[in-house]
Amino acid sequence: MFGSSHVPFGERGGRARGALDLLAGHYPAFTIGGGVGRLLPVFHFHETTAATLEPQLRHLAENGYRTVTSPEIAAFVRDGTAPPTRSVALAFDDAWSSVWTVAGALLRKYAMRAIVYAIPARIADSPGVRPTIEDAPTDNKRFDPAALDSADNPFVTWPELQALHDAGTFDVQSHTRTHSMIFAGPELVDFVSPSFRRESLLNRPRVDRNGTPRYLDPAALGAPLYPRRSCMSDALRFFPDEETGARTTAHVAARGGEGFFDRSGWRGELRRIAGAARGSSQDAGARDRTIEDELRGGREELEARLAGLRVNHICLPWGVAGRATRTALERCGYRTAFANRFRGRFAVAAGDDPFALKRLSNRFIFALPGRGRRYVFLPPR
Repeated sequence: MFGSSHVPFGERGGRARGALDLLAGHYPAFTIGGGVGRLLPVFHFHETTAATLEPQLRHLAENGYRTVTSPEIAAFVRDGTAPPTRSVALAFDDAWSSVWTVAGALLRKYAMRAIVYAIPARIADSPGVRPTIEDAPTDNKRFDPAALDSADNPFVTWPELQALHDAGTFDVQSHTRTHSMIFAGPELVDFVSPSFRRESLLNRPRVDRNGTPRYLDPAALGAPLYPRRSCMSDALRFFPDEETGARTTAHVAARGGEGFFDRSGWRGELRRIAGAARGSSQDAGARDRTIEDELRGGREELEARLAGLRVNHICLPWGVAGRATRTALERCGYRTAFANRFRGRFAVAAGDDPFALKRLSNRFIFALPGRGRRYVFLPPR
């Protein structure tokens, strides 16, 4: 979708990676009918709905599972202090609105806790909090949590995150300061077309030059797209020549805007207008400073905005952690980090690398031993 052939295989997801993970034995035995053993399953979520989340929490509750949060994960990994049997962790990435509107209420209902990995640069202020499923009838057409998750600003607000922290429902930790994609090379791989609107806003690359974060707007039809990678990878950020984008977007605007993409051969036409890729790349020192700013900045802003919070744990966007990030995590004093790796299983065990912990999709909750257990297709993760 966004130049994946230019992205190292270790930073990709999808069916091919899922199949390789299956063949390599990365899925814990419980996912195919075995026991959990001495593993701590950690399940990750993004947006959610009551129809999806409540059956999962009910399955956990009815089968005697309890939830743990970051300090217990760290104690298990670093010190070998195992949590009680039938423990799991639930991790919500990005802090979408449904963490407030849906998940908080259901966690309270089932007396469970979860971790939320928040992105402070993407959280907005608000004079108050919004209704939740506890406040609004399920048939209230004006209350639509799913619509809030796809709004222009789809994340929790600062007052909502503070309330979740104060209630003890969520262990608030960092998902880096900006959770950004960057352009990572001068190869022209595509152009912004109407289909770009359907991409997650978290996949839209940063286009500012290390100032206030600004991301490529889907309205910039015709803008060149270059290989994209996480800013936590070892990639050196590429800054495209702005005149190239000005030419291609002006060309599209002058020829019908969205209608331009109905004609055959539009990519070749834009490639001719763009010409040879031009721009500059940051050096390794600038990359390392950016990575450290993401790690320190995420922690510092969360702690400054939420009274009583201490951030010692992080989940790295898309599970990507280059060598520079791995070094910076230790330098910044983090205790644990969830990040992808080829070795090991998608669960946490004593002695695991604390900066390369792995998780499973929340759909595997139903594969846990207990009443109502059911088979879950494995790939993709």
